Amino acid sequence: MAPTVLITGASQGIGKATALLFASQGYDLVLAARQPDRLAAVGQEIQSLGRQALTVPTDVKDPEQVKILIQKALEQYNAIDVLINNAGIYISGPVEEFSLEDWHQAIDTNLWGYIHTIQALLPHFIERGTGTIVNLSSIGGKVPVPYLVPYNTSKFAVTGLTEAMHSELKPKGIHVCGIYPNLIKSSFMERAIFQGKDKEDAQARVDQLNQVLSTPVIEKPEDVAQAIWDAVKHQRSEVLVGSANVSKAAYNFLPGIMQWLFRQGFKHKA
Repeated sequence: MAPTVLITGASQGIGKATALLFASQGYDLVLAARQPDRLAAVGQEIQSLGRQALTVPTDVKDPEQVKILIQKALEQYNAIDVLINNAGIYISGPVEEFSLEDWHQAIDTNLWGYIHTIQALLPHFIERGTGTIVNLSSIGGKVPVPYLVPYNTSKFAVTGLTEAMHSELKPKGIHVCGIYPNLIKSSFMERAIFQGKDKEDAQARVDQLNQVLSTPVIEKPEDVAQAIWDAVKHQRSEVLVGSANVSKAAYNFLPGIMQWLFRQGFKHKA
């Protein structure tokens, strides 16, 4: 029987690239995302590769929808081998300009969305005495970046969640891994939140990020997908993707200078 993987945020970007890679490695898939049409298209693409793909439109912020997702997955396959938490949202701007709604969007998606899937699937893993949980964090879960405070908060929390669960669950046969990419050339801008001192400031943040994403050195979703596959195949506890290794090393060696550079790059209007 083929191994199975459940991926959230699977309709595009990193999630889609990861789904296609795991399908090519012989996995059957459970795909979750909020956009049914895009999700169905990914499912059809995977089926064309000769693998099974169950698509379940899901908003991971809603624990009831997540419970239904897990129920349908286990009804379809009887067992899930790998959970990949990938659904997330990017948020940028001065900390004082974020509303409570903005904070909730970041933390409810980037952190609680992961907790919901883990809470729903963990009893299955514990009963089987095996399973793998992969949490997509970010270099923003290792390095503090000004003007990304809600995003950093959520991603540092994901790092803590991942490392603590890895320590506790390893003796129970459950492997937990964190993936830490830098900015990725993907479709995350569609759902990103940008705030500023005024509309021009917020738009400047959008334009700046689009300019950065247009450079050829930015990693692609396929690079992150390969890192995830490497983490699952070799049971790694964490993988920094490509240029994230440089960012982390630079911050460890020269934290003050890196903080100054970040502030100059992100502050826009004072």
